[in-house]
Amino acid sequence: MAYENKTSILILDDEPIVSKRLKPSLQKKGYEVETFTEGLAALKRIREKNFNIVITDLKMEGIDGMEFLAEVKKRSPETEIIMITGFATTEAAKECFKKGVFDFLAKPFKIGEITEIIQKAAEKIKQRQAGPDTYNKIA
Repeated sequence: MAYENKTSILILDDEPIVSKRLKPSLQKKGYEVETFTEGLAALKRIREKNFNIVITDLKMEGIDGMEFLAEVKKRSPETEIIMITGFATTEAAKECFKKGVFDFLAKPFKIGEITEIIQKAAEKIKQRQAGPDTYNKIA
């Protein structure tokens, strides 16, 4: 039963080091984490399962983060998305926020920075799941 209450996170980044560093740290904090380095494999997975939080790189070969963001939001509008990028610009951040990302983080980042953002996203999800009265009082 406790397994069902775990916050699920999908990480998509074509740089394997990102997932390699994040996954163990997030699992220690009790999150259920799946990682992908290829956009098509991650797309296939989000068609099979809805994740609470998606962390995706903005610039990748094949599918870019904006395309992936659109697909995730189409399938699961409640999913919170954290966009990470080594190519951070004000324009890119504005575009991401317009499309519904929870937060935008420039690489390189510290594990503590992203885990703080993940905790805030998880809290928002829990508040929303608690019901509209609770969510409206807190928001």
